[in-house]
Amino acid sequence: MAEFSKIPIVAVVGPTASGKTALAVELCKAFNGEAVCADSMQIYRGMSIATAKPAPEEMEGVPHHMVDFLSPEERYSVSDYCKAAEACIRDINSRGRLPVLVGGTGLYIDSLLNNIRFTESDTDLELRQRLNKRAETEGAEVLLAELMKIDPESAAGLHPNNVKRVVRALELYYSSGKTMTQQIEASRKTPTPYEACVLFLTAEDRQFLYGRIDRRVDEMLKNGLEAEAREALSGGLGATARQAIGYKELAPYFSGEVTLEQAVEKLKRETRRYAKRQLTWFNRNERAHRIYIDKEDPGARAAEIVKSFLEGRGQ
Repeated sequence: MAEFSKIPIVAVVGPTASGKTALAVELCKAFNGEAVCADSMQIYRGMSIATAKPAPEEMEGVPHHMVDFLSPEERYSVSDYCKAAEACIRDINSRGRLPVLVGGTGLYIDSLLNNIRFTESDTDLELRQRLNKRAETEGAEVLLAELMKIDPESAAGLHPNNVKRVVRALELYYSSGKTMTQQIEASRKTPTPYEACVLFLTAEDRQFLYGRIDRRVDEMLKNGLEAEAREALSGGLGATARQAIGYKELAPYFSGEVTLEQAVEKLKRETRRYAKRQLTWFNRNERAHRIYIDKEDPGARAAEIVKSFLEGRGQ
């Protein structure tokens, strides 16, 4: 009975282009829910096409929280996200509605659902500047490979374009001697206030997912990704814009170094690599319900799981 005192929450997780947004909306409509974004780039204003933010017509009237609210110039930590998302979830629950967490940023999702409390360490500005300089001169991929050797679990959930988080993870290790993963393990001080039903969208045939990713990129280009990227990179969005997948890959095309076709192919390749890392991250959760988007109807299967979850709580 103790579990029933916890807040019920459904989490729709998985790699990019797996259909998370559509499924979350479907579940919200079926179970009186509201969506809570768990995407480290969708929190920022602008960059809508590159980050695949749900358009109003995709939301279908379902309230979406924790999306498109932060200036790209503002620093936002995992701890900041967890505090804000927790308040949002408690509000949704207090109104008798079901919080539906949706996104592909594994660190955000796991930290929130497991009630991880981060100990904020002092910022080493000199070290951070050195790491940022290395990212500019050597490339973020080199730093991510370095982090992979030091802390493979944290590195698995990061895209090289997310320079801030790669640098932060390395900064934490080099300044404290502790990896992000070690800090997370040490911070599990209090039980989670949530009883979570995690739905992991995946595919038995990896090529099926990669095909969806390639089509997603083509659709983003049709919807104006090139113009959005030009404006973001030439405007005031700065470092955050350069982190967004879709912008960095198009930058060499804008400077005349590669053709558009070459830039688009690299974008597709990098997105597939990111999806592979997301799959690695979420595969670690043995309690997650795996829904194979290439083998079954995700909506029907998810509805069956959520219905059973809520009925088991007497709801």
